[in-house]
Amino acid sequence: MDFGSFLAAPEIKVKIVTYRDIFQNKAMIEDRFGEDYKNTSAVIKMDSADLNQLSVKKGDTVIVKNSFGKIVARVEESGYETSHKGIAYMPNSPWSNMLVSDETGGSGVPKFKDIEATVTTAKGAKITDLEL
Repeated sequence: MDFGSFLAAPEIKVKIVTYRDIFQNKAMIEDRFGEDYKNTSAVIKMDSADLNQLSVKKGDTVIVKNSFGKIVARVEESGYETSHKGIAYMPNSPWSNMLVSDETGGSGVPKFKDIEATVTTAKGAKITDLEL
């Protein structure tokens, strides 16, 4: 056993904002449970500084979790010029919905735009499958 096996993987806190994506919508219309839909929906986009802190690169898988759920998603760099360290983006999908609180504060509307979670590397784990 090497010394690195005793070290915990880096973990960062993020606020996730969900959004709609035209490519995801196209994939959903063509095959809601197909690979294209999974590849465009089970994604978290993060700032390059956050990716460096986690030691992950585009296409790697990460674990995104909070007290409401836990998923494995593919990570991408957001591509924004302005730094947004600590803020991540996910398409509105079954994967991001697994992290949404069931508390609505009496409004009946879940908080899709302000999801607090932690992210850590998944070291090649498979993207979370949807249970049909």
